[in-house]
Amino acid sequence: MSFTTPPRPFDITALFPQLAPLARTATRLHPRPGSPTEHDSSVGGPLLWPADEPWPHCEGPHDSRVTRVVHSPDDIRLFRRRAMAAAERLRLNPEAPTVTPEELEAAQRFREGRPWFDGPIAMVPVAQLYARDIPFPCPPDADLLQVLWCPFEHEMAHPRTALFWRSSATVTDVLDAPPEPPIIQSARYLPEPCLFSPEQVTDYPNPSELSKELQDQLDDESRWESIDPALYSSYADDPGELYLNNLSTAPGWKTGGWTRWSPTDPKPRPCPECGTEQVPLLTIASSEWDGGSETWIPEEERTNPTPVPLGTQPGDFTEISIAGGYNLQLHVCAASPDHPHIELVQ
Repeated sequence: MSFTTPPRPFDITALFPQLAPLARTATRLHPRPGSPTEHDSSVGGPLLWPADEPWPHCEGPHDSRVTRVVHSPDDIRLFRRRAMAAAERLRLNPEAPTVTPEELEAAQRFREGRPWFDGPIAMVPVAQLYARDIPFPCPPDADLLQVLWCPFEHEMAHPRTALFWRSSATVTDVLDAPPEPPIIQSARYLPEPCLFSPEQVTDYPNPSELSKELQDQLDDESRWESIDPALYSSYADDPGELYLNNLSTAPGWKTGGWTRWSPTDPKPRPCPECGTEQVPLLTIASSEWDGGSETWIPEEERTNPTPVPLGTQPGDFTEISIAGGYNLQLHVCAASPDHPHIELVQ
């Protein structure tokens, strides 16, 4: 199905015309659980991967001390299916037991985990984007972006990503059984298969990317007196919070737009190869919205919420979590997207 972002509470450029030329188009991807094929744009789905091209592996190092328990991908999938079954049982009968004896036994086996594995780790498909579905910067000879990662943390507290650009027309023989890692550091690094429902919205810069003069104007409550408080007082305590969470950068999975800064301040993003400033490519989000950005919940989710497994927060459809709930934002060179990319956790 398609998803529709509600209109913003009011037109921010009517209050602050200086923002109008800073508007950028972002594409909210709205991932929702599904059964993608290699011909779909997706999260965690099968890739259009050439049969004669080796599947990428991470050579490590992978530190066994970073986690007490590891699991196989199949362990994680089984655990999620049981959690979804429990949620459906309670939806149909609120008086039903939250957990059954069989589920308790399965949970205990899950807690015990798998033995550690020393060796190269097969990378995990994170996202596949077809240019026919979703606008994003790509090399002139490519129409397909594939994002994979090693499901273990490396220099930073998040998986290490790898980008692959392709012309989909050149892939005629597809790898039908790619290898999977024997173990994964965290279940949060195995994406739940989802299909995209792209929707274009307008992004404005994070306040910290604005001039000091415009930041001061945004914080000046007298500048907002023409706005009926009923339009925003139920989800913002002050104008700065209102702009940050509800009027600037769209949350969730998206391409393009502006960078969502926090916890760090903006910093330069020069291309490691040529020095050109890099631009947002893809935001891998821990959730589609949070308590401060509920105005971004699609209209369709308000009337018919997408089911999520028991114990999962609303909006957490991909089952990914970055550094405890942040976003992993991939930036690429504006001059040559196939140059080395930059990862930002914000």
